[in-house]
Amino acid sequence: MNYHEDETTTGLSLKVWLRLLKYAKGLKKRFALAVFVVIFTTLISSAYPLFTSYAVNNFVEPGSTDGLVAFAVIFTGVTIIFSILVFFWVKTMMGIEVRLGLQLRRDCFIHLQKLQVAYHNTNSVGYLIGRIMSDTDRISGMISWGFAATFEACLIIIFSITYMMILSPPLALVLVILIPFAGLIAWFFQRKMLVINRKVRETNSRITGAYNEGITGSKTSKTLVIEDVNSADFSRLSNLMSRDSIRSSRLSALMMPMIMSIGSIALAVILYRGGVMVSSEILTFGVLAAFIAYATGTIEPIVWASGIVTEMVSAQVGIERVTGLLFEEVTIVDKPEVVEKYGDTYNPKRENWEPLIGAIKFDDVTFMYPDGDENVLENFSLDIPHGTTVAIVGETGAGKSTIVNLVCRFYEPTGGRVLIDGRDIQERSQLWLHSSLGYVLQDPHLFSGTIMENIRYGRLDATDDEVKAAAKIVSADVVAERMPDGYDTEVGEGGDKLSTGEKQLVSFARAVLANPPIFVLDEATSSIDTETEQLIQNAISHILEGRTSFIIAHRLSTIARADIILVVDDGKIVERGTHAELIALNGHYSELYKAMRLEELGA
Repeated sequence: MNYHEDETTTGLSLKVWLRLLKYAKGLKKRFALAVFVVIFTTLISSAYPLFTSYAVNNFVEPGSTDGLVAFAVIFTGVTIIFSILVFFWVKTMMGIEVRLGLQLRRDCFIHLQKLQVAYHNTNSVGYLIGRIMSDTDRISGMISWGFAATFEACLIIIFSITYMMILSPPLALVLVILIPFAGLIAWFFQRKMLVINRKVRETNSRITGAYNEGITGSKTSKTLVIEDVNSADFSRLSNLMSRDSIRSSRLSALMMPMIMSIGSIALAVILYRGGVMVSSEILTFGVLAAFIAYATGTIEPIVWASGIVTEMVSAQVGIERVTGLLFEEVTIVDKPEVVEKYGDTYNPKRENWEPLIGAIKFDDVTFMYPDGDENVLENFSLDIPHGTTVAIVGETGAGKSTIVNLVCRFYEPTGGRVLIDGRDIQERSQLWLHSSLGYVLQDPHLFSGTIMENIRYGRLDATDDEVKAAAKIVSADVVAERMPDGYDTEVGEGGDKLSTGEKQLVSFARAVLANPPIFVLDEATSSIDTETEQLIQNAISHILEGRTSFIIAHRLSTIARADIILVVDDGKIVERGTHAELIALNGHYSELYKAMRLEELGA
């Protein structure tokens, strides 16, 4: 089931909150304890005006101290019990908040790992971070403190009215009549505030995204001298959020005095009617004092609950966004029988994995991107024997990655089959396939940590000697040797302490360490200088020997030696063959080859 960003609930929706029911079930013991504690603390706090009534009637009005010591002991004992219960209440609520927030963030992170490449291509990093961090904090805080406070406010009103009905039903009716008006005011305003708060949260995510782009792209911004443009865009978003936040605050500021005015009216009526009843000796001063305390103490929870309703409205927007992520459909999934045999990403059954050799076949494959409107591949068939090198060439943006995306199962064919070693890849687990791939990107990503740790991601159980041996094959050992701490040098966030070429070499070493039967080089040498490229060209030949490989490249040296060359134009394969065959055709490849040759000679 999918929930989308464009949901437009206009008030508090039980359906939205019930999406979090599974998290509440996991904390049911803590919630039960919290309910128990809140009931008893509220029962005690609502009884305090009765102590006031008793004190006025028995000590203040008659001017006597008889029984005062016993009264003080009982009152002190009740207060101590109340304090102990409050301690357990706070401890329990904090535990719920922390655990719920942790579980929400963990589930969001795990689900993001499962989502297909297409989802990550269409959602910005900053936007996702805003949803996961800011919204989950707001939700966990509301589920713990907000719900408890609302429950407590309702109990205060119920217990207070019950006590007042026992003391004097005529006076109690004043509050019973006026309280619903306060509830109607809160309901009216919160419906309007929901729409505004949804805009605030959306803009906040866009601001987070702007921060992310501003930080990660700071060098680019400086070289392009667009700091003023970035600042203008950021100011526009900030002003938009400020405007909507102020509108929400104005509504809240208007709602509170209106509710408080109802409390003042209730207090005035109670003072008038109570005073008449006292003068007529129908009511004692002690009971009137208790009613005054109840009048102020009952309206306060209404104001309090109204504020919480406002926060719930804002948190509900967060729930829509977070559950929109959690319920985002994973379109590329293993079949149940495949999971049963091979396991899944987090519970692999490696003992059942067959060795992957690397013979690949496209069997009448048709493919259209999820957001496309025409087929990129149509009835495409191609046999790629084990150990074959396939080069995919074309202009920038021509769609050269399509074939590789299908082999890696980043996308599913819309028709036909992709087979590896004679079996449809959908009959094997994704983890089995991905564990057999060595993928080197044009712009490689390194994780925060050392050079040694980043190479070891290729095979986590590798020894230090094996890591260094892999690095030496692709000359990544040169990178480590010129660093002050060698292989223990921190690469920084995203590897920003290394040059692009150095990151590329580390990425190559990581792929080599994995020793995969299938290699994918996605323009992997385009960001490396000529000298560095020369260092690894021989190594690449050695690495690819005996392995099935796909090379998406624009340099002649990595194309001409390929066994099969696929020429892509406008997202479609227009030619295929060996280098000699395609040159003889004098078509797209021939023209492209000549252009690349001139470019390299010019360089």
